[in-house]
Parts: sequence; C-alpha cells; structure tokens
Amino acid sequence: KSILRHNCLSRNLERKKTVSFSSMPTEKKISSASDCINSMVEGSELKKVRSNSRIYHRYFLLDADMQSLRWEPSKKDSEKAKIDIKSIKEVRTGKNTDIFRSNGISDQISEDCAFSVIYGENYESLDLVANSADVANIWVTGLRYLISYGKHTLDMLESSQDNMRTSWVSQMFSEIDVDNLGHITLCNAVQCIRNLNPGLKTSKIELKFKELHKSKDKAGTEVTKEEFIEVFHELCTRPEIYFLLVQFSSNKEFLDTKDLMMFLEAEQGVAHINEEISLEIIHKYEPSKEGQEKGWLSIDGFTNYLMSPDCYIFDPEHKKVCQDMKQPLSHYFINSSHNTYLIEDQFRGPSDITGYIRALKMGCRSVELDVWDGPDNEPVIYTGHTMTSQIVFRSVIDIINKYAFFASEYPLILCLENHCSIKQQKVMVQHMKKLLGDKLYTTSPNVEESYLPSPDVLKGKILIKAKKLSSNCSGVEGDVTDEDEGAEMSQRMGKENVEQPNNVPVKRFQLCKELSELVSICKSVQFKEFQVSFQVQKYWEVCSFNEVLASKYANENPGDFVNYNKRFLARVFPSPMRIDSSNMNPQDFWKCGCQIVAMNFQTPGLMMDLNIGWFRQNGNCGYVLRPAIMREEVSFFSANTKDSVPGVSPQLLHIKIISGQNFPKPKGSGAKGDVVDPYVYVEIHGIPADCAEQRTKTVHQNGDAPIFDESFEFQINLPELAMVRFVVLDDDYIGDEFIGQYTIPFECLQTGYRHVPLQSLTGEVLAHASLFVHVAITNRRGGGKPHKRGLSVRKGKKSREYASLRTLWIKTVDEVFKNAQPPIRDATDLRENMQNAVVSFKELCGLSSVANLMQCMLAVSPRFLGPDNTPLVVLNLSEQYPTMELQGIVPEVLKKIVTTYDMVSCPLSFYIAWVREMS
Repeated sequence: KSILRHNCLSRNLERKKTVSFSSMPTEKKISSASDCINSMVEGSELKKVRSNSRIYHRYFLLDADMQSLRWEPSKKDSEKAKIDIKSIKEVRTGKNTDIFRSNGISDQISEDCAFSVIYGENYESLDLVANSADVANIWVTGLRYLISYGKHTLDMLESSQDNMRTSWVSQMFSEIDVDNLGHITLCNAVQCIRNLNPGLKTSKIELKFKELHKSKDKAGTEVTKEEFIEVFHELCTRPEIYFLLVQFSSNKEFLDTKDLMMFLEAEQGVAHINEEISLEIIHKYEPSKEGQEKGWLSIDGFTNYLMSPDCYIFDPEHKKVCQDMKQPLSHYFINSSHNTYLIEDQFRGPSDITGYIRALKMGCRSVELDVWDGPDNEPVIYTGHTMTSQIVFRSVIDIINKYAFFASEYPLILCLENHCSIKQQKVMVQHMKKLLGDKLYTTSPNVEESYLPSPDVLKGKILIKAKKLSSNCSGVEGDVTDEDEGAEMSQRMGKENVEQPNNVPVKRFQLCKELSELVSICKSVQFKEFQVSFQVQKYWEVCSFNEVLASKYANENPGDFVNYNKRFLARVFPSPMRIDSSNMNPQDFWKCGCQIVAMNFQTPGLMMDLNIGWFRQNGNCGYVLRPAIMREEVSFFSANTKDSVPGVSPQLLHIKIISGQNFPKPKGSGAKGDVVDPYVYVEIHGIPADCAEQRTKTVHQNGDAPIFDESFEFQINLPELAMVRFVVLDDDYIGDEFIGQYTIPFECLQTGYRHVPLQSLTGEVLAHASLFVHVAITNRRGGGKPHKRGLSVRKGKKSREYASLRTLWIKTVDEVFKNAQPPIRDATDLRENMQNAVVSFKELCGLSSVANLMQCMLAVSPRFLGPDNTPLVVLNLSEQYPTMELQGIVPEVLKKIVTTYDMVSCPLSFYIAWVREMS
C-alpha cells in the first residue's frame, strides 16, 4: 500500500505545471482498476464543456491521496478548481446532461468520448470529452471505483493485485514448470499463451517476450512466472471487455451470479433469467477452478462467453425453421440458382455436376437445367449457343436425387429449359421417373382453389417448371413456345441496344405429352401485362422475367408487381449480357415480391452475400415468408416508397462498432507486407427508403485488435425486408482491399453486446476474425438523424402520423373499418404520448435513447436512498405496473423523475387495456 501511495505522490511531483496534449496517458493496456487509478494520477487532457458552445482544454488529474479531482490551468483558485470525490453522486457516460444536449456543437462531440461527473447536493454536472473512448473509459471506471470504495480504495487496489486471474495464470505456469525451476522455455511460454488465445500470432507473442527481456537487459530466453503473467495480461486482456465487466460488477474484478443476471437481462435482452442459468454460464466459460467453485466470472471467462456462439449477433432461434410454412407457395421468397451447372462464366466456362451439389447444400430450392440433344441418344446440359462444356442429363438427375433434400425438406423446383427432340425428351422422362420416382409431384392442380399448395404440404416433393401442352391437345405431342435464354444472349452479344427484351423473336418447338404430364403446378407461360394476368392467368402458371424487363416493371408498376406476386410465382433471371456470370441485386426484385430470383451461385460478391444472408433467417430451408403487407389481398404496398410504409412502425437501429479481432491480411496484397489499416462499413439494404451506409475511421497498422468505438444510427422503415452488412476493408492508397464481411437480416439481429464472425469473399468463416459491436433497436421517438449513403440528413419535425384506411368499395368491409378509425386514432395518441414520455424519462435518468427501461431503473435506483440510507422513493409492486411513491421532502430532480415515470406507466396501462378490449 505504501509503495502504491509513493508511486502516486512521485508522479504528481514530477509532472510539470503544463497542459499535456497526449491523448493516452500510458501505452500500457488497461486490465485492472489499479491501471485506471494510476492513469488518472498521471493525468490527461480533457475538454471541459460549458453552455453556449464553450469548450475549454484542461489537464485533469487525481490527487495522490485520491480524495480530489483537479484541473488546470484555471482562473479559479487552485482549491476551487477541484471536486471532492466524496461529493460525486454518479458518473454518466455519453452526452446525457442538459449542458451536453443544449450545447450548440454537441453534434460534433463523439458519444463514446463524452462523460459527466454529477456532484453536490444540487446535482451539478462537470461535462468532459476525452480524446479517445479509451481515455473516457479509464476515467469513468476509475471514478466509479473511487465512489464505491472511498477511503478503502487503496486496500481494495492492494487486494486486487493477488486476484483470481493472477492465481489461475500462475497455476498455468506451474503446470508447465514441472521441475519447479521458476522459469520455462520461451517456446513453451508462447505455446501456452497461444493455446489460451488461439487468435494470437506466434510471432507477436515471441516479440512481446523479447521486448520485455530487452527492457530488463536480460540475456537468455527463459521466461519467469512474473514475465509470463505480465505478457499474458498484456496480450490477452481486451480493455473494451474489461470496462464492460466493471460496469456490471459493482467495480469488482469479476461478475458474480447476480451481476451476470443483470447483464444478461438489461443488456443482452435474455428473458426469464435466474441464478441457475448464470451459474451454468460461469461453469461453461470460466477457466479458473476458483471461479467455478465460487460462482465468479473473471475477465477471461467473460471474454470467452462474449466470443462464444451464445453471443453471436445472429439470433439462434432463426437457425431452425421458425416461420409459418403453411402459406401458399407464392407467399415465400425461394432460394434460386441460375445456370446451376456452371462453375465459371456463362459463355466459355465449364459445366460440372458440382454446381448442383454446391447449390443444394447451400439450401437452394430452385435449380436450372438447360437441356439439349446429346450424342448416343443421351440428353446433355449446357448453355446453348455458347462455348460452355456439357454434362450428361442422367448424371445431373442422379445427383439431384441424392442431394435434393440434403439441406431442406421443403419442395425443390427444377426449372427445365427444354431444347431436345421428341426422341430425347422421352429419354429425359425415363431418367426422371426412374431416378426421382415418387418424389416427382405430378398431381393436377385443383381448379376450384385460388392459391398454390404450401411448402409444408409439398415436403419431400420435386416440382418440374416447364412448358406444358394445353388440355385440349389430344395427340402424343404438341406445339409450344420456346424459352431460350442462351439464344437471347447469343443474339445480344453484337447488339448495341440491349435494353429492349422484346426484340428477341418467339420460337416454337414440339413437346411430347409424357414430358408435359410431369409438369403440374409450375407451368411456364409468357407474361403479357398485369391487367391481362389478373383476369386470365391461372394460379399454377409461372412467368419468367428477364432482369431488364423485371426492372422496368419494378420501376413503372411497383404496386401491380407486388399484387401480381400475391397469387402467382414470378421467376427473374439475370440479363444475358452478364456473360461474366455477375449477379443482379436480388433486393431490387424481392421488394416487388418476386419469389424466384435466380442467382449465379458460382460468382461471389455483394449480391451473393445478400442472397446467402437473406435465406439464413428461416433455418436455411430455402423458403422465407414474405412480409404480411406483400401477402394480404387488402393491403397495398409500393416497392419504391421513399418514406415510411403505411401501417408499419419504423425502427431505429443503433450500431456501435467497438473493436475488431484478428483481421487477416487481404489475399493477394503484398505491397504493405503484414501491415493492415482496417476500417468498417455498415450497410443497410432494403427498400429505397432504407438503403444507407456509414463507415468508421481507419485504424492504422493494427489488424490484431483495432479499436473503432464509433456509433451509427439508421431508420428502418420496412424491417422485414431489411438487411445489415458489415464489411471490413484495408485502407490502401493503391486500392482498398477486402478483408471480410457478414450479412444478416434485420429480423435476425440480437441486441446487446455481440460478436460478428467474419466471412471471406467466397463465404468461408475466417478463423478467429470478428467484430465486437453493440446493437440496440428502438422506435423512432428516440430522435436522431437518418443517414443516406454516408451523408447526414436533417429531418424537420413531423406531425403525428395516423394509420390511413384505403377504401375497397366493398360496403360491408368499408363500414367496419370506418368505425374502427376513431379507436385506432386514440390508440396512436396513447402510444405516441407514452413513447415521448419514455424519451424524457431516459434523459432524466442520464441515459441515451438507446437505453431500455430496465437500464433506466438500474441507473436511477441509487438516487432513491438518502445520505443516511433512508428511502426517498419507494417502488410499489402491488399494481400491474410498478409505481413510484415519494417519501417526504426530496430533491427537485427526483420529483421530475417520478412525475415523468408516471407519464410513462399510466399511458402504458391504458394502452394495454385498450388492446385487450379491442381483441
């Protein structure tokens, strides 16, 4: 204790009376409260924020006796330019005081670098901004520690030196040092640390030991226990996770079961949590025997838990089929492949059965077979009129039979593009009947029905999508129109005008009745126009759209396209001009309700990332239920809406990119050696109103553990069609290089602190590479600014929006909904009033709009006790919703909190009662 006090005094005496402009007080990694206190004693430059946009640069430090917080230079007397630690009521993170909110340049201040010291009986605030989030975290953690332990701080710091973590690392050392020599070889030390943290590079661990030895002028390579512990702490401590741990541990160096429960419930949104569940997590992830026995989770156990699949950003509920699978087939997006047989480009590339294996293993439910006459009376598959190689039809059907239901039990659609002679068509039929057998679905459609069967009814069945003879054809063969994508591509290769898909002449060919009879509920027909289809098209008839034509309809007739797809299947295939097998953006057609958007699975990149990510959300079964607004007959939705969607409540997505771990060097980049300068893009893909992107700053020369600490906010108007994509790039003057990405549907996001496992360009998981993020989803009452393509856009204050009702001209239905309008308006008012009150309540609790009500109660509850521990506010839990009751005379700020809480709870009770009454 005396040594620690001596160090603190020495630092204060040696420091000159000048302002330091160093952003980090020390290069040493923070791994304990002692490190934070030492950094505060050394001091650091902070910006002091006052009202009227005034900001002062001051040097702040903790007195050696740890009783006062001081700053200099100052016009005040030195005794006045300080705050007694014992007068501090709380330390708030972020811009959550009146001064921060009213300051004219608040928008220019990073939320992650701002914090406030609330002190005195009148709850005054000292509002500060650090040069980095790391420095802010050091001050927040250190001050909270001082508030908790007061005059016992030194005792607590001393006892923490021999903590559970150090004991465990010492034990690891002793297990290697079997002969009790007091040292181990460098090779064994490096291997042990790498076993405990597999993401670390061997070269980095070796370098750290060598630097330590050099600083001590030590010869030889043996590693002592103290050196082993020091290097372990330095390399295996993630400060961002340490700061998170102490936030919930009441400033202990570990989480007990109650602390962990609070974290899981308040931050991670885990419902029905109890001490038993907390204990299970501790036993699963805590590496030390002491921690497991006492029910304590150390920084290493907490890191293990946060990096485990349990804390991945993807909601595990969506890893299995979780959507209603009993809707008509037309109500689902279907994972679809184009030219499945190709493994490279579609003009000269090779054809191979591995294309089918890959697609089917990835959950694809619609594959393409482009069939032509082959030698020896055996049909072959390839892209006609091109130089692609050929594969035998029979071998493809055999592979399809083996892998059809490898990844999904739901129906598989074979898109048959038939160019064969009658003779070889009969061979096709023989092969399909023999190899596929009763998997083929050949039941005739029920003319009395209006919709296709559901995926649930069609489990284990293979549907043939192809041309079919008309019902009045009495012969063994007949004449039908041809669908030849290859011919279209061949013709367009030399044409200047590629925007007119109708230039291609319609051809006809002979179809045998046996092949026609294999086609049941996916009969291929040519599309004419929407009004004609609404009147004459049968629900079992399927139209295929060239990408160019589909884009035209999506832009000019978005509402009709959505309504068309409520009953009929629409297949969209890439433009024939994509001879390199590049992909179209599937979102352009999903937003119109197109179910079968055929993708070139062999071509990686953004578009395939979207496709793969999108179909993860329903157990990767190949079917995703479309939003209700795109299924219900009475609803109307225009795909190109540039604003909020009527009847859909917009959501605010708050994403904080905290840090990255173990980024690999981009493939093919050699100019910079092993140096990586990473930055992160967050992209939103969805309807036009939702498309946006934001990027972090570049962290130079740090691919192992870059700290970003940047927060972004996006307004999501149609959550059910939105996707979030994280992209990590290497900043290079020659051209930014791709490091990794992860794409996830908005509906699959888990809120709280999450790790994002990065994937390569071709979709493989990058070992140990991840992003650490915080995710929160609120309604738009939290305020904020939506971002469009990297630009901040201010929105004026909008008047209250009420649900609008569309007249259907069906008298009975219109009358019912007309009577429903007043109560719906009342409910909207109740909801809006409650949401506005929630925003005010969060502000009074000193929290941002991202916080939830549980976090508010945790933040404000310490204020409910007076100086002598007598209750100033009591929670009454006897009602359906807790109420707050004042006890005697209380500070004005507490009165405001209680009054605002009443404004939250009362409308909530009324609103729930109204919903129950209406239902």
